[in-house]
Order: sequence, then C-alpha cells, then structure tokens
Amino acid sequence: MTPRRNNLPTQVLTAGLMTLLILLSARLTASAQNAPAYHLAKRVVLGGSGFWDYFAVEPGTGHVFIPYGKHVLILDSDGKKLNEVPGFEGAHAISFAPKLKLAFVSDGDAATVLNTETNKVVRHTELKDNGPDAILFEPVTERVFGFGEKGAAVIDAKTGALLTTIPLGGKPEFAQADGAGFVYVNIEDKNEIAKLDAKQMKEVARWPIAPCKRPSGLAIDVAHERLFAGCGGSQTIEAIRYTDGKVLGSAPIAKGTDATAYDPGQQLAFASCGAGEVTVVHEGTPGEFKVAQSIKTESGARTMALDSERHIVYTITAKMGPPPAPTAENPHPWPTIVPGTFSLLIYKQ
Repeated sequence: MTPRRNNLPTQVLTAGLMTLLILLSARLTASAQNAPAYHLAKRVVLGGSGFWDYFAVEPGTGHVFIPYGKHVLILDSDGKKLNEVPGFEGAHAISFAPKLKLAFVSDGDAATVLNTETNKVVRHTELKDNGPDAILFEPVTERVFGFGEKGAAVIDAKTGALLTTIPLGGKPEFAQADGAGFVYVNIEDKNEIAKLDAKQMKEVARWPIAPCKRPSGLAIDVAHERLFAGCGGSQTIEAIRYTDGKVLGSAPIAKGTDATAYDPGQQLAFASCGAGEVTVVHEGTPGEFKVAQSIKTESGARTMALDSERHIVYTITAKMGPPPAPTAENPHPWPTIVPGTFSLLIYKQ
C-alpha cells in the first residue's frame, strides 16, 4: 500500500488564512477597545456670572480648578464644590506644579500663585502690558511661562522673579511641555508652532502646520512625540511630530474649538468645540486619524478639561446674553453671561 502524501500547499494556505484571521480578530478587538462611549453623567449648575476660559484637573487628586472672573472655583471629580478662592483680577488659565503644591494662574496683567494645600493666594508676579492668556509650568527648570501680547514671560516658580520675556512675533495661544526641557506653543495668527528651550529661555524652532488654520488648543503625547493642535479656522485637529514639526495627519472637528486634550491610556485626542461637541479622535493605522466619537455637549462649551487618570471629560457652558456696548479699550466685547446659568458638564464612559 502506497503511503498517503500530505498536501503541503493546502496546509500552507490554511495556516496563512488562520494567521490572517487571528491578526484581523486582534485588530478588531483593539479597535473595539479604543472606541470610546462617553455619555453625560452629570450636569452641575455652579451659578455666578463671571467670565471663564481654560480650566484644568489637578493631577493625583482629580480636583477640578476653574479660573472664573475674580475667583478660582475648586470642585471634586463629581462636581461637588470644595472651595472658592478670591483674590484674582481676571483669571484665565491654570497650570499645576504638583511637587511644589502650587498652581499658577494667568490673571489679568499678572501671574498669580495659588497654594493647592491651603487654597490660598501666596504671590503675584506683575507682567505689565503682557496680559498672559495661557500659562504653563515647566517641570525640568521649574519655570513658569505666561503667554501674552509681548511673548512668553518666564518666571521662577519658587521665587516669583520675572527672568525674561521671549518675543514670539505673533499671538500665542495654548502651550505644552515635553518633560525634557522644551515648551511648544501655538502661534494662532501665523498658523505655526514655536519650540522654546526652557533652560536657555529662547525660541529654537518654528514650524508651519498647514493645513491647520488658527490653532488654539494644544495637547501632547509624550510617548509618541506628538502634539495635537485644535484648529478653529480649518475645523481640524492636526497631529504634529514635535521632533521636527512634521504634520502627520488630521481629522475633522466641529466649529468653534478652543481646547484640546490627550488621554495616553486610551490613545485618544479630544477637541472641545463651542458648536456643542467634543470631537474624539483615534489613530487607527499610522498616519490615519479618524473620528472615534462625537460627544454632544451644549452650545458655548468651547473649552474642556480631561482627567486622564479617571477618563473623565469636563466642559463648561452658560446661557449668553447680548454683549455690552463696544469701547475703545474693548472694541469687540464678549456676550454677557446670564446670571445663575454657569454649569459644569461631566462625561464618563
């Protein structure tokens, strides 16, 4: 009897198909794991009538700090009010120095320091005629960067001394630090990102980021050396490699974006938009960025804060009334806020 011969081509084909199915299954599983499902978990009416801008979540505690007119409002992760700190002239944005137990607030023509253990204002650094909007603590140098009309004011975080001001030749918006001594800031009116050396206190690179127009929010992915710029003029979120400024890809977002965030645990980028949406973007294959979810918020919720440890998204909005009459000092005034409508929206998976 002649022994039966194995059909090697069939075996090879079968093995190849099984491998392909395994890889496809793994890919689909990974995509399912990366697909977010955020929903509105709670709406907290905070009241008041002041102006708000950027706000942030304190690392570790999960407390939400909201610069708000002449106060900073402090909430727990569920929106419960913990404290309200007075002593500000016009609070805009906040950045934390966890090891120093300090937070730094851009505050009119000053940078104001808040002790996060005592919840007391401890110091003001005057930044006359600079009017910082975004503010950033850089951990390697322990310096604070306040971004205003004259450029980036550099402040010693421990003493409050103004060290220098780095001219930027444009309108700086939000900024991020990479943990290696470099700071990146959007130049909104030039559609560029500037790279600053925090140690040398000077600009070392500048990159155009077309097709982005009017970059405002900026988030960072340190593990993959990327920035995510939210671009209001082009209604896109752009991924930029921060080693050389190369634009890696983009995805569409809603109208009126003002803040961007990144969750490294889920590898998701977020852009909050005043049209009433937080657009969530995920990179499926290298260089291919797609919208993973459109979280429906409310009109006016243009800024956001992300708790990446607990995977919670926060936005703020309020009902708006007519703007006040224009003046020479303020030719384009913001609409007024209807008293009692200032609210925090909490989104969870």
